[in-house]
Amino acid sequence: MSARIFSPAKTAMQSGKAKTGKWVLEFDPEQPRKIDPLMGYTSSGDMKSQIRLVFDTQVEAVAYAKKHGIPYRLQEPHQPKRRQISYAENFRYDRKVPWTH
Repeated sequence: MSARIFSPAKTAMQSGKAKTGKWVLEFDPEQPRKIDPLMGYTSSGDMKSQIRLVFDTQVEAVAYAKKHGIPYRLQEPHQPKRRQISYAENFRYDRKVPWTH
């Protein structure tokens, strides 16, 4: 029964940053998932895979895991590199790659 503590990234479907900045503790699966032969559903008898605890800070999540004796691994969030460019950059005369139709 080990767990993973991570900070979820923003969803790719929207540009907003809702549900980010929080820390989540999820248990690792103890049993593999099975495919139902009749309906094709994926299921598992592992009840802990449904538990998802949300914390405001990383310290709270780690303290919870230590208090309850849960072995955990911590995944640091990936910070994307942002390159600041302007719309006018598309029309510069000294571009490295010329823009044509």
